[in-house]
Amino acid sequence: MTISTTIIKSSSSGNGSTSAFTYSFKITDDDDIQVIIRSATGSETVKSKGTHYNVSGVGNNSGTVTFTSGNIPANGETVVLRRSTTQTQAMDLIDNDPMSANTIETAHDKSIAITQELQE
Repeated sequence: MTISTTIIKSSSSGNGSTSAFTYSFKITDDDDIQVIIRSATGSETVKSKGTHYNVSGVGNNSGTVTFTSGNIPANGETVVLRRSTTQTQAMDLIDNDPMSANTIETAHDKSIAITQELQE
């Protein structure tokens, strides 16, 4: 699947009852998203997957971060969802080995994602 947008983050207001927040960018792993809560005073806290939230939509161009019970963002807090791709190269090229288009596209998508994040 291609990366069809330059958007790499979204922000939403917490209200003390909404637990699900959508993002509209592609992630290829549920560890490729950073979830930040910004207080009304501007201080930021990075939250932990599993402990504070769960992720759906991996591999798609959108998805949802759902906060676990007891971790729902309060009124006055801002939820910042930001793609944060690991800056590594995992594609291993082997001489004379057939390679699928999916392997090449996945590696290219990762390079584009990292470039977009660095530009942001």
